[in-house]
Amino acid sequence: MAQFGWAYIDCDDVSDPAKGPTGSVQLHHADGDLTGSEYLVYHSSSTTGYGPNTLVLSGTLIVTGAISASIYHIEDIAIIDATGSTYFGDDQTDIHARTGSLEIYSDSALILKANAINGQTTVGGLQGTYKRVTTTPYTASVSQMVLGVDSGNSDVTICIPSASSAGAGAVMFIKDQSTRTSSRVYISGSTGASQELIDSASYYILSGTYPAINLYSDGANWWIF
Repeated sequence: MAQFGWAYIDCDDVSDPAKGPTGSVQLHHADGDLTGSEYLVYHSSSTTGYGPNTLVLSGTLIVTGAISASIYHIEDIAIIDATGSTYFGDDQTDIHARTGSLEIYSDSALILKANAINGQTTVGGLQGTYKRVTTTPYTASVSQMVLGVDSGNSDVTICIPSASSAGAGAVMFIKDQSTRTSSRVYISGSTGASQELIDSASYYILSGTYPAINLYSDGANWWIF
C-alpha cells in the first residue's frame, strides 16, 4: 500500500469550500465545515498596523499550560491575578523599570508606597542591613546600613565605603556595642589620591560609653547628622 507524507486538497471543485476572511485561521465547525473568523487572523505581510507573520486574536485567550515568549508586551490596562510566587529576571544586571506609583499592602494596611507624582516613599517600617563588627581593620560595603562594633576593650578601625560609590543620599549608622575604658573606634573615609572626608576630617573617633554616629553621603564626602 502506498504511503503519503502529505496531501493537497483543492476546495475549488467542491460545493461548500472552506469559509472565512483572507488570512483567517481555519477551524472545524460543528456541522463539519471548515470556517474562519475575522477575530482570529494570521497576517503574512504588514497590514493595518501589524507587522508580517503576526497572529491576531480579537477576544479572550485562555491558556491552561505555559506561555513562552521572547518579549511579553501588555498594552492599556492589565489585571494580573495569580497565586504563588513570581520571579523576574535571570541576571543581576537586569533592570525592571515601571512608570507610575507603586503600593504594597498587607491586607488593608499600607506597607510601602512609592509616589511617582511627588517623589516620596512611605513605609510602614524600615529595616536596614546589619553587620556585627568583631575584627579590625574592617572595611564596610555599600550594602551595609547598620554596623554594630562588638570587639571588646580594644581599638577598632573601620573604613567606610567611598561616598562616590555609595551615592548621594546614602546613609550609614555605626554604634559601639562594647564596654570600653580607654580604647576607641576609628572611622575613616576612602584612602588614595582622592581622600574623602567625614565632616571635613580624614577620620572620626568614637570614644566614651556606647557612642554612635550617623552619616550621609553627598556623593563626594560623608557628613554627620
